[in-house]
Amino acid sequence: MTGRKALPIVPTDAPPACGAKLVHDFTPDLVDIGAHQLCPGCGEPVAMRAVVEAVAELGRTASCVAVFGIGCSTAFSNNLDIEVVQALHGRAPSVATGVKRSQPDLTVLTVQGDGDMADEGLQEVLHAAARGERITCFMLNNGVFGETGGHMTATTVLGQRTKNTLEGRDSARHGHPIRLANLIAQMEGAVYVARGAVDTAVNVHRTKRMVLRALRAQESGFTFVEILTMCPTGWFVETTQAPVYLAEHHAAVHSMGVLKDPAGRKGVRG
Repeated sequence: MTGRKALPIVPTDAPPACGAKLVHDFTPDLVDIGAHQLCPGCGEPVAMRAVVEAVAELGRTASCVAVFGIGCSTAFSNNLDIEVVQALHGRAPSVATGVKRSQPDLTVLTVQGDGDMADEGLQEVLHAAARGERITCFMLNNGVFGETGGHMTATTVLGQRTKNTLEGRDSARHGHPIRLANLIAQMEGAVYVARGAVDTAVNVHRTKRMVLRALRAQESGFTFVEILTMCPTGWFVETTQAPVYLAEHHAAVHSMGVLKDPAGRKGVRG
């Protein structure tokens, strides 16, 4: 337009001459070091961020104990500025039960993968829910045993390729996937049950609200949030395609939404 100075064109075929600078450190307050050693595109760091941010927002940093299972997420057990207890494979709900019963004023949570919770320790979480233990359990569900090579878990969806189902999970040979949140929602001791995901910004926001709600409701009974996470390495997909794969495969079976809420707000969406 006449009379207006043209904007300069910034070349993008080479790095800027001025160099890069840190404008802000976005590492959550309760994470000691922002860097991690998990695979590129892994969704577990995003899920962990939602959990620790919720703990901080509720003002429970000094009164929270996290019990970690065995899996890729265990890498965060020595990187959080809250008290952490390491459990044996699958046993985190029982350890958390002991912590809560001995120190009832604490906020107690578990962090487990689907292999740790739904395979190695399925009875642990189901019995904790049945007893109505006042703890919160988080299951980071990517449908593979990521830490031990990427083979099938109890939550792996039909048709999914893993290291030991290269042609896809088949119901006749391998059975059907367990939808753990749906099972726990049927148990009278469970007061809040939800399933979220971290594949999009919108889902991350919704999942964060689920985490906050679960921690707030803990004193009324057992609370549970399943979080669908990406694992492009274990899924044999490109890193950039992992969120799409999650939406089209895992979320199609493990539907997202609130399955049980003491306030009466619930509803599952596909």
